[in-house]
Amino acid sequence: MTRGIWVSIVLAMLAQPVGAQQVSDRLAPEGATALGERFPEASSEAMTALEARTRGAAVESDDWMIAAANPLAVDAGARVLRAGGSAADAMIAAQAVLGLVEPQSSGLGGGAFMVWYDARSDAVTTLDGRETAPLAADPRYLLDDAGAPLDFRSVVASGRSVGVPGTPRLLEEAHRRWGRANWQGLFAEAIALAEEGFTVSPRMAGSVAASADRLGTFEAAAAYFLPEGQPVVAGQRLRNPAYAQTLRRIARDGARGFYTGEIAADIVAATRTDTNPGRMTTEDLAQYRVIERPAVCAPYREHEVCGMGPPSSGGVAVAQILGLLEPFDLPGMGPRDLTARRLMADATRLAFADRGRFLADSDFVPVPVEGLIDRAYLSGRAALLRRDDALPEVAPGAPGWDHAINWADDTRDEMPATSHISIVDPQGNVLSMTTTIESGFGSGLFVRGFLLNNELTDFSFRSHDGERPIANAVAPRKRPRSSMAPTIVLRDGAPVLAIGSPGGATIIGFTAQAIIAHLDWGLDVQAAVSLPHLVNSFGTYALEEGTWAADMAGDLEALGYRTNVTALNSGLHAIAIGVRLRGGADPRREGIALGD
Repeated sequence: MTRGIWVSIVLAMLAQPVGAQQVSDRLAPEGATALGERFPEASSEAMTALEARTRGAAVESDDWMIAAANPLAVDAGARVLRAGGSAADAMIAAQAVLGLVEPQSSGLGGGAFMVWYDARSDAVTTLDGRETAPLAADPRYLLDDAGAPLDFRSVVASGRSVGVPGTPRLLEEAHRRWGRANWQGLFAEAIALAEEGFTVSPRMAGSVAASADRLGTFEAAAAYFLPEGQPVVAGQRLRNPAYAQTLRRIARDGARGFYTGEIAADIVAATRTDTNPGRMTTEDLAQYRVIERPAVCAPYREHEVCGMGPPSSGGVAVAQILGLLEPFDLPGMGPRDLTARRLMADATRLAFADRGRFLADSDFVPVPVEGLIDRAYLSGRAALLRRDDALPEVAPGAPGWDHAINWADDTRDEMPATSHISIVDPQGNVLSMTTTIESGFGSGLFVRGFLLNNELTDFSFRSHDGERPIANAVAPRKRPRSSMAPTIVLRDGAPVLAIGSPGGATIIGFTAQAIIAHLDWGLDVQAAVSLPHLVNSFGTYALEEGTWAADMAGDLEALGYRTNVTALNSGLHAIAIGVRLRGGADPRREGIALGD
């Protein structure tokens, strides 16, 4: 990776306190881009929805709704829903288009977590499509010959960072369980856009320009994203026939067409980089499986908040933040109240202290999920918040559990190239899915029209801290910890909100704030996702530049916080479910909500 792309990383590092975090903890989310001229391929309904979002108005519907990060992807999902397809069907169509028009954030070469509410059974199910380490990985996988951690930057831009992708298998599993539409037809719109071409959006163009140095180091990526040596620009028409061919193979053969045969062989070959080559094999790809996991559900006032469990930390951390705040009268405070912001900041810091010590892939290490969200445990931790100033320091708690392992704290966290989809279908099923390839453009390795992830940098590079093991250390077939927090909120057993966001470690704070804004402060769902961000995960209070949040810096510093006024570019997509459906899309990105 060359120098240019890392200037922003160094600046982000300097803006945050040096301590428990490593490089990826301190990265700002993907940069914001102006919308400008946009989406000539989008439907008139999509453009009307975009105009409504620009005015700050929620989109309303009686029958179905989809909210996602790009109007072309939303159009694809909407057409499936109009034809009677399920939320799972619409997600597949939308995700296939996202991988084409928003390749910096998600795609076939990445992974996803999905939370599903089934209207017939009133059950919440979660599917884990997170990437896995190859079978040949070992505790020294991210260490050099002397036993020191490899250089983070060189690992990201190499085959060593690539985990076995999970997204194609998750799409197939979701369709097997809940699909109503013909599988092959769900890829038709993405195939057509890839073959005929789509107009590069301002966001994609800005992302390519910011990552041009890194993309230029790989021949295949450079040929697509930097034709004739120059980054693609907004308004340019771009074709991706290789992606269309890959989708055709998946449409014809199912996920098997991706995980075996020529595509699998090409993925493995791409990871054999000259520096820090990977160890993935075609056997790793052929054996990849999606895992159904128990949803993490916890009460919050009169609601139940359900999210994704380990290897994601998102569901546990959001539940902890809300549980820590429940004893306090947030509804009576409001979004600009200084006490509310102190409580929210330190509740988040306490949750992240627990996250760093205890959260990892529960198939490999014991994780005290029930102890971490236990109301008595959180009540005891909430007592720490009964003060008038910032907590001077935070430490992990001692949740109840049935193992006695003396874990060391981990400092690794994922980078923020991610996307989120929320859908409610005509049958009343609800889907919340967060999807990612890790850093912007993942590893930069481009294969058959899609990018490969760099998810293995989410593992701790070290397996131990002294003699104490680190829960999130790498191991064969293990899944790295994530902050993705797809969430469905219920009341009296019925869904009332589907929500989630990209943003790396800040996903948790973004999602928790939006839930509080909607449930406690009574904000309309569009206003809730548009609310200025104030996030404190590790000790420094990040305040969204250009908003009233930045004006709170002085008051927060007087309470003892360090502050950093910066871009906080979330991508919240939410649907409130009541007498009518109301959808909100984050104005910081290009997404929309659309319904009938």
